[in-house]
This record gives sequence, structure tokens and C-alpha cells, in this order.
Amino acid sequence: MSRMARPSLDDPLATAASEGIGGPVGDHARPHPWWTPVRVVLAVACLAFLLGMVQKTPCVTANWSGGTERYAKMCYSDVPYLYTGRGFAERSVPFSDVDGRWQVMEYPVTIGYFAYGATLLTHALSGWPDVEERRALPRDQVFAAPGVAEESGLYFIVTAVLLAGFALLAAYFMAGAHRGRPWDAMLFAASPALVLAGLINWDLIAVALVAGAMWAWARDRPVLTGIFIGVGTATKLYPLFLLGALLIVCLRNRRIRAFGLATGAAALTWLATNAPVLLYGFDQWKVFWTFNSDRGADLGSLWLVWQQLGHTVTPELINKVSWLFFIGVCVAVFGLGMLARRTPRIASLAFLVVAGFLLVNKVYSPQYVLWLLPLAVLARPRWRDILIWQAGEVFYFGAVWFYLGEFTAAGASGEPDRFYWLAILVRVLCQLYLMAVVVRDVLVPWKDPVREDGLTDDPMEPVNA
Repeated sequence: MSRMARPSLDDPLATAASEGIGGPVGDHARPHPWWTPVRVVLAVACLAFLLGMVQKTPCVTANWSGGTERYAKMCYSDVPYLYTGRGFAERSVPFSDVDGRWQVMEYPVTIGYFAYGATLLTHALSGWPDVEERRALPRDQVFAAPGVAEESGLYFIVTAVLLAGFALLAAYFMAGAHRGRPWDAMLFAASPALVLAGLINWDLIAVALVAGAMWAWARDRPVLTGIFIGVGTATKLYPLFLLGALLIVCLRNRRIRAFGLATGAAALTWLATNAPVLLYGFDQWKVFWTFNSDRGADLGSLWLVWQQLGHTVTPELINKVSWLFFIGVCVAVFGLGMLARRTPRIASLAFLVVAGFLLVNKVYSPQYVLWLLPLAVLARPRWRDILIWQAGEVFYFGAVWFYLGEFTAAGASGEPDRFYWLAILVRVLCQLYLMAVVVRDVLVPWKDPVREDGLTDDPMEPVNA
């Protein structure tokens, strides 16, 4: 059994920071009988999530009334606006609105299930309001109906409380993903990204499932790994990319059976999760796919910068070039993984694939940083590198709200917002920096903080639960 990693001794930045609280842990220090590393990580994750809820306070106190204040205070969230925008105020079942009264959910099915479950809980707490009266109103008058505005605020609070459970679950899984390295999860629990982006949308569900897949694989449970990936892919598309990283490691370690079990379980779980919607509303089910296919250059993407520079950018062009680039990234990561002198770590490979996907995606919403967060933390558990990457994300987080609120001189005049372009480029460069460091770790394993002896393959080898 390898020794427990101690950041105050092993991480230069953590060592320097520890001087303010007594210095690095001593060689003869005894572990606390109750405050285990996992419990400390969970406590910090709770505090971070509470800070995230506090950060939304200006919008909550304004009862999500809209306007530019939600951008000026940087407290925007999709959740309360979709309460009326997708028919939840009338308890409309997601993906079932065939008469076209409400826009169909443009998300995969798991988010629809979760959002509807939160709706039922909100209505139960509100005394089961009469939705038939609301259905008799024109669609644009539903929000003004008695009680609806208050319910949308309650709906956000209910969703936030439920998502807190997924944040804690992700932190728990990450603390157990690497034997002897529970403190790595602190990089997730104390992340600025978790505070700022955790409540913008429902992405934390997929984050917890990705972390669960890594945890399950480390315990030699390929079927459970596949189940996590399957439900994750039914929540957001990107958890599917973990299978590519597993394939490389399984080919090198000759564990094809384990890969087959994980892939089969993922496929069956994805199908079972999607089956109810597929059976009663195929046209509604495919809205997620058509919406993303038809979408043009959007927030945060390099495509948006290119378009605003005066170039013609069509959805068809973006789809073609983005997928060609992503296929190239997958081929490059496969070659990197197969040719590296030591078997790369799954987290490193998965991070590179997902990051490559996001680099040329047609949209980069501010909550997409959460997609990378658990993989980045497990791939490069060093405070300096994670904070450099996070600094770019925080800068972009502020800039995107300035852009949407048209608070810069360029934005207010209707001219292209070059400050926003700068923020996009800074975010991309910080992401490329972290990708470069992870690639170096794969090629030069003794630079990898998780396997500094240079002789270790992926230490996320199966362990007993």
C-alpha cells in the first residue's frame, strides 16, 4: 500500500500556503479520529456550494425578475426561467408536449426526469396549485398568474438543494478514485468553478456520474462503471468519451473483457434510461440532437469570434469542421496513449478528449467548466496548474455576463465586443496550457505528480471496495 499523499509536503503551492496555519504536516502527526480526509473534503464542498447559493442571492431576492441585473450581479441561472419556459408551471411532462404549447426540453432525458421531479416537489411544497387555470391562459401570461413567480423562485431553491447532493457525491467519489490520494478531491471541493457555475444549469448531475465512473473503475467494477457512463451519457453527451480512455488502457493492459463489460453496460443503461421517452415521444426525444445540430456559432466559442470578425459561419460548416477536429483529437489521444512508455492514466486521457471536444464546440456556456473539473483534478492534481486554468475560467465567467448585459462600450454601441473576444482567447489559452501539461505527464511519467517514480502505470488500478 502506497503512503498517503500529503499536499502540504508534496505540492509546492500547498506547502507555501500551509505556513500561514502552522506549516506542513509533521512526520509524526497522528490522523484525527473523526476528521478523515473524506469528511474534510465533503465539509469544504458544502461550504463551496453554500457560497454558490449566496452568490445567487441578488437574483433570488429580485425573484428572478429578469433584466440586466442578473448579468450585472452575475447571478444568472437557467433553472427558474425554464420553470415557465418549458411548461413546468403547468406540470407538463417533459418531452410530451405534442401540441406545441411549450418548447420541448432541449436536454437529454435524465435532465428532463430530474427537472420534472423537482417540479413535483415544488408543487407539493406550494400546496398543489391548480394548473388547469394556468393552461387556460395564453402562454406569455403564465408567469404573471398568481403564485407562479414565487414558485419559480422556490423551484430554484429545490433544485439547488437537490444538486448539492450531486456535488457532495462527486466529491466523495473523487476522494476515493485514487488509492492513497483522497486530498486530490480538495481541488474540486474548493474550486472557484464549483462556486460560480454549479447552479447555472443541471450539469452537476453529469459531473457526479463521471466521478462515479472513475471511482467504480478503480474498484474493478466495469459493469458499474458502464452504468455510470450510460446514465451520464443520458444526462450530457460527454461522459460517453470516457469509453475512449478506457479502451486505450484496456488495450495496453489486455483487459478487453473489462472494457466489453463496461461498454455493454453503458449501452444498455443508456437505452433503458431513454426508452420511456423514445416510446412515447420520439420526435420530442430527438430535439436535443436536432437543436445542437442546427445551432450556429454561440456563446464562448472561437466560432463566435470568427463570425463576428465578418466571416460566414454556417451550422453545417461548424458541424463538419468541429467533428473533423474532434476525430483528429481522438486519433491523437489514441496514438499518445498507445505509444507512451508507460500506460497513461485514464483521467489524463479522458481530460484530453473532453477538452479537445470543447475547444472547437459551437458553444461554451460558463457552466461547461464543470465538465472538465473532475477530470482535470484527477489528471493534474497540482494547485498551481489547476488555479492557472481556473483563473482563465473565472475571467471568462465575468466577461460573459458583461457581454450579455452589453456593459462594455463596444457592446452598448452594438459593435463587436473585443473584450469578450479577449476573454474567450484567455480561456482557451489556459485550457491549452493545462492540456499541454497533461500531455507532458503522459510522455514523461516522472513529471506526473501521481506517479513520480516514472515506473508506475495508472495507479487507479482495481482495489477492493
